[in-house]
Amino acid sequence: MIRISELKLPLTAMPVESRRAADAPHETDADRTPAPHPEAALRQLAASALGIQDTDIAELQVFKRSFDARQAEILAVFIVDVQVQGDAREAAILARHAGHPHIQATPDMQWQAPCHAPEGFGLQAGERPVVVGFGPCGMFAALVLAQMGFKPIVLERGTTVRQRTQDTWGLWRKKVLKAESNVQFGEGGAGTFSDGKLYSQIKDPRHLGRKVMNEFVRAGAPAEILYAAHPHIGTFKLVKVVEHLREQIIALGGEIRFEQRVTDVQISESAQGRQLTGLQVLDLPSGESTLVPTRHAVLALGHSARDTFAMLHARGVCMQAKAFSIGVRIEHPQSVIDQARWGRHAGHPLLGAADYKLVHHAHNGRAVYSFCMCPGGTVVAATSEAGRVVTNGMSQYSRNERNANAGLVVGIEPSDFPLETAAWMAAFGDTPGAALAQEAAQLAALQPPQAHPLAGIVLQRQLESLAYQVGGENYEAPGQLVGDFLAQRPSTELGSVVPSYKPGIRLGDLAQVLPAYAIDAMREALPVFGRKIKGFDMPDAVMTGVETRTSSPLKISRGDNYQSLNTHGLYPAGEGASYAGGILSAGVDGIKVGEALAKALKAGA
Repeated sequence: MIRISELKLPLTAMPVESRRAADAPHETDADRTPAPHPEAALRQLAASALGIQDTDIAELQVFKRSFDARQAEILAVFIVDVQVQGDAREAAILARHAGHPHIQATPDMQWQAPCHAPEGFGLQAGERPVVVGFGPCGMFAALVLAQMGFKPIVLERGTTVRQRTQDTWGLWRKKVLKAESNVQFGEGGAGTFSDGKLYSQIKDPRHLGRKVMNEFVRAGAPAEILYAAHPHIGTFKLVKVVEHLREQIIALGGEIRFEQRVTDVQISESAQGRQLTGLQVLDLPSGESTLVPTRHAVLALGHSARDTFAMLHARGVCMQAKAFSIGVRIEHPQSVIDQARWGRHAGHPLLGAADYKLVHHAHNGRAVYSFCMCPGGTVVAATSEAGRVVTNGMSQYSRNERNANAGLVVGIEPSDFPLETAAWMAAFGDTPGAALAQEAAQLAALQPPQAHPLAGIVLQRQLESLAYQVGGENYEAPGQLVGDFLAQRPSTELGSVVPSYKPGIRLGDLAQVLPAYAIDAMREALPVFGRKIKGFDMPDAVMTGVETRTSSPLKISRGDNYQSLNTHGLYPAGEGASYAGGILSAGVDGIKVGEALAKALKAGA
């Protein structure tokens, strides 16, 4: 086939759906009419680009559709794959357009398994690989291992996706937190309670992202995620998709064990180095602890498995502190963002709720940027620890809530992390905290200074505890209006923007919960963003704190073989180990790690 890019049509030439697909999980693309693409017009454009008649095109498929809003007239921009009558003629057309930036052969995007398990695999004790965590990374690591015949065992500390949905609503509605079943922990991972974004800026020469998308569609996701420039699913639809992926893994011989928290790793040491031999696992319902023997385990922990990070550090697994970002969630009326981005086309059913991406480099050296923007969504309580407040954003497939929200965050470095013993003790408890503080002081005294691997967790917990206290110690979050924030005065009453955060917000001064350098940088950035998106710095916009879990605060180092640098058999993966940042990239990393593990098993390593 031939791939043609940059085919453009005015928005007015696009067919308009009679209604948008609802959020209900059982509804599909067939519920929307007419067809999403103007195929006749695209055939004419493609034929003109290739210098042939449109009747010479045997088949046309839309690979990608985006919208260009840089001019007053919005354009739909397509990438299409066409099959021309006759293979020889197709080859001649490609030769004639060799070097053309918008015409090339369609790449092979089909996933090919690098190996398969030998017959009878899994019959020996401890032979099966283990995947720790069942978020996007762990899910796709387990899926490809199962598809290759390696019958993985998945250990997930949280509950099934439907149970965790009920538990999460318990925090949002009743202020009751379940520490092992919430926005961060449970089947589907943190991405389940998000916008369900399925795009990434990772380099993907093997088109593994397409494998992720195809699996999602086969599991019930809307087919439009295959061609939308910024695809998303939304929480309600993700629930069913996650369940179908689980069923497929089980059907292929895999095993999913919920409410199983890994509390320790068993490592043997020899002249050849350190080798994983098993995982100590706590069955949360019974309180019983057992050893799961294995020599190969994927650590798809997610960015909030702080107790597991501490355990791995105690066992000497190689890891380092890394930069991340902190800040707040900011909410505007979605209509304000739509008008700023789409102009007179705001409200067009094909465009849907507008998004944005902003960045500003402040005079104090800090980068301020929008993060995880959720059009037509809500701000949600995302803590996984008692006595702490964390915010995040989510939206459903329809993106039809009244507000837009995004993280407004400031980049920080390991040099910003606390060294005070009191902060470490508050974060990890008196005795372990004091010991870790001593380690941190010793590392800071080196030349050049080094940050303790767990130091970012200390800062996160410090800010989250402050937010809990300022919010009233009942999981309400501290909030402030943009106008008051810029004027450096506490907020006392809401304006036109109604905050969506549940259990609720307590107005006040966000300077009480975030470092001065972050406050100063955000105050400088807001008017700049207001010049880029009219209304962004509107006085009534609401800021809700704190956003602290933008990415993992540490990196679990691995080599080219995807295994820990100093512990053979451990495969750090996904967002928690700092090898991904979002659903799509986490799924891609899960595939890569699953393949690497399969090859090692096949080779008997």
